[in-house]
Amino acid sequence: MNYRPLPFLICITVFFGPLVTITTGQPANSQDSKTLWGHPDLQGVWNNNTVVPLERPDSIEDKALLTDEEVAARFEQTSRATFAERDGDPGFYNEFWFEYGQDTNRTSLVVDPADGRLPTLTPRGKARADAGAHKFPDGIEPVASWTELSLFDRCITRGLPGAMSPGFYNHNYHILQTPTHVVMVVEMIHDARIIPIDDRPHIDDGIRQWLGDSRGHWDGNTLVVETTNFSDKTNTRMQTVFGGSDQLRLVERFTRIDANTIDYRYTFEDPTEFTGPWTASIPLNKIEGPLFEYACHEGNYAMEGILAGSRLTEATRMKDTTSR
Repeated sequence: MNYRPLPFLICITVFFGPLVTITTGQPANSQDSKTLWGHPDLQGVWNNNTVVPLERPDSIEDKALLTDEEVAARFEQTSRATFAERDGDPGFYNEFWFEYGQDTNRTSLVVDPADGRLPTLTPRGKARADAGAHKFPDGIEPVASWTELSLFDRCITRGLPGAMSPGFYNHNYHILQTPTHVVMVVEMIHDARIIPIDDRPHIDDGIRQWLGDSRGHWDGNTLVVETTNFSDKTNTRMQTVFGGSDQLRLVERFTRIDANTIDYRYTFEDPTEFTGPWTASIPLNKIEGPLFEYACHEGNYAMEGILAGSRLTEATRMKDTTSR
């Protein structure tokens, strides 16, 4: 991967004016710090890296918290995980590329339902999940064209809530504020969320976007962001958690609980995907910057390689079939 410093600050300043980080009345970077215009200060570079799984594993279905010994064992197991090369496959990422974040005693990021599990999928949701989980017998999945690849594979976006969820690496977020907007620059695939907080209405219902249309407001010290107007043009190979249908309503809450932590949680409501809403809680931990450019598929060479590999796999299978 090739990284270069990210020049977003200049562009954002041009459109939204100076991004002031001055606080008034409270120690800088404290949970009570305010911007110059009096809003709670969420600014800075934050990281959501964690080894806590989204859902609680079946093996500990009745256990919300682990012992310290169990936490240490889980971290050791996760940090040593490797991805063995498959026969005929050029291989996958191994542990060198992965970031292993902070661990806690929690057994899942999902906090509602209380069992730490996602609600049951609807028939439509199950069909999408099954399509995404489809594998050929040897685990290799050729694709006919770039149109069969997900938005994530094509490095367009992880969608929401995927863009705000832990992944493999590049778990960093740069939050900036003005009196009328909050900007969240996502390091992974360099999404930039520009969120109005000035009471303007959502865009017309006929306009649909990959990251939807976000509107924010302050509820005490908590920034509440409601996002609607999602596109339904998500690929069936994309996991449901990285995006729902055009009926998705996502409500996020950002609360600074101390100088170095934001309690971030989102509620996912999509009646076409799940039989009920669900909520995940993911801590954001303050880090020293800067954010770096995520050079994904630079020059789009990787796409050519993916398609060439698919054609080679198909030719190999055809040869094996005819030689039997």
